[in-house]
Amino acid sequence: MKTDFTYSGTVQPGRGRGNALGFPTANLSCRIPDNTLAEGVYTALTRRGNDTFPSLAFFGAARTFGEHEKRLEVHILDFQGQLYGETLTVTLLEKMRGNIHFATEEELVAQMRQDEQEARSFFSTIACLQAS
Repeated sequence: MKTDFTYSGTVQPGRGRGNALGFPTANLSCRIPDNTLAEGVYTALTRRGNDTFPSLAFFGAARTFGEHEKRLEVHILDFQGQLYGETLTVTLLEKMRGNIHFATEEELVAQMRQDEQEARSFFSTIACLQAS
């Protein structure tokens, strides 16, 4: 499902779970009004200054960990570095799936790996279209 939502925010420290699971995320301090965005995982483009990166974005509450507070966090594909305090602009492109409660961290990581593969496929298709 195509979307067209763009959010900007400052990267704030989170709980460090994404990094521990092998998928570091930038947690954005942006306000998203209720009922404007469905919880789930999205393909996204993340802009940092003049650079734009293919990304996976998650909006919602981390149900697997018993959380109820919704937030927007972004995993920038193939990015290494520190982003705390920086402003990022995230454009959500397509919703990949809804927010799921996983019984174990292992199930969550397996799904995150699948999400990443699907996102890479999506972005390779986009790159092919732009090159032609």
